[in-house]
Amino acid sequence: MRCYHSTTFKLPLPSKHRFPMSKYIELKERVVDHFGAEAVSVAPTVTDELLSLAHDHRYLQGVISGQLPKQELRRIGFPWSPQMIERSRRSTGATLAAARQALGEGRGANLAGGTHHAARARGGGYCVFNDSAVTLKTLEREGQIKRGLVIDLDVHQGEGTADILGPDPAHFCFSMHGARNYPFQKERSDLDIPLEDETNDERYLGLLSEALPKIFERARPDLVIYLAGADPFIDDQLGRLSLSMPGLAARDAMVFEACQRHGLPVVVTMGGGYAKEISAIVSIHLNTLLIGAGQAPRFDEPL
Repeated sequence: MRCYHSTTFKLPLPSKHRFPMSKYIELKERVVDHFGAEAVSVAPTVTDELLSLAHDHRYLQGVISGQLPKQELRRIGFPWSPQMIERSRRSTGATLAAARQALGEGRGANLAGGTHHAARARGGGYCVFNDSAVTLKTLEREGQIKRGLVIDLDVHQGEGTADILGPDPAHFCFSMHGARNYPFQKERSDLDIPLEDETNDERYLGLLSEALPKIFERARPDLVIYLAGADPFIDDQLGRLSLSMPGLAARDAMVFEACQRHGLPVVVTMGGGYAKEISAIVSIHLNTLLIGAGQAPRFDEPL
């Protein structure tokens, strides 16, 4: 499974900024260790034309030029810089490249991405451009797909994805997320499953098992984008759910097996992860990739 990364494109952040940017570098290193350097490629960029398929002109011009109003930039959560725009382009380009890989070979991955809080006319929650929406809209325009499915298992609802893709009957958005977690004003996905705080493995996996057959029947997709968030983990500082690492691995296996049963290509994006130990986030993401590549997850490696 080819993986695309954007770690070459640094995002300058204040020293005490809460976003764990180093997780992406550590994840890339672990992926190279397990899959080899030949399995990892630098993410391509995306043009304004492709971004405009998902985002409106005012927002794009404002964020690219650094002229967004302060309150809108504050909603994104990153200080503006040219590097922020370049990295966001590359992170979006990584999902698009991984999707093209998946259409050809069955699987592809972005070692970042899952920027699902970016809506048509605004960013938010550390998300500048919506990589899932740009990818599906681009492939649809090119005639590569007719229908897409987003399976969003980040702990936070993908309200930006729902805002962009919700009006489009060609694309189906499924989100399973914390009911009382960010964003506090939710959008309506095609199917939402809100979860109570401290939802455990058994409850989570039971709900997901019931939902997946209905999703595939309703969506009838040509491509699946899977946001495999690490933040439902019990030790996540922002998650408020109680999934274990084996529970998260079982979640991943359930999604990949459903895609395989339907003969569908799938592209994986990492979504969020805010555990105190960066190594725990990286281990969760690595297990997702191992399972996606048909290998067994690892629980014996030191965190």
